[in-house]
Amino acid sequence: MTHLHRTEIFIEATREHVFGYFTNPAWLSKWLGKAARLDPQPGGEFRFEVADGEWCVGDYVEIDPPRRVAFTWGWENETMNLPPGSSVVEVELAAEGAGTRLSLIHRDLPDDDSLILHADGWSRYLARLDRMARGLEPDADPATETPEQARRRLESR
Repeated sequence: MTHLHRTEIFIEATREHVFGYFTNPAWLSKWLGKAARLDPQPGGEFRFEVADGEWCVGDYVEIDPPRRVAFTWGWENETMNLPPGSSVVEVELAAEGAGTRLSLIHRDLPDDDSLILHADGWSRYLARLDRMARGLEPDADPATETPEQARRRLESR
């Protein structure tokens, strides 16, 4: 059985600006990793290194600037139990005043601790995106934590 994770955040930046954080490799690697190879067109590569040797791999499914971007998602690291391209992330950007309401749905997550780790990760990484989009330094990179350290931190809550 698979599940989905849904989250929403308000970002004090235009949706055109926020959209770039999902399509520009230099921008994506500032909030969601160390390096990225992106080809933002349907079927194009969506690949980034979140930590040394830890790659998230997928393809763009939909690009509708500045309103929507969707891509497949998965990990080369088998311990994440989510193979490359096996899940889908959908991002909707809606203008709200001078800012943007970002809604994210991550579909097809397995029914295990991967769901919890991804929910926690999206919460922490979207907070980094918010800070970057406002021109601030991001909070500490969650990737400094191993998946096992994250599991222990979440269990202690």
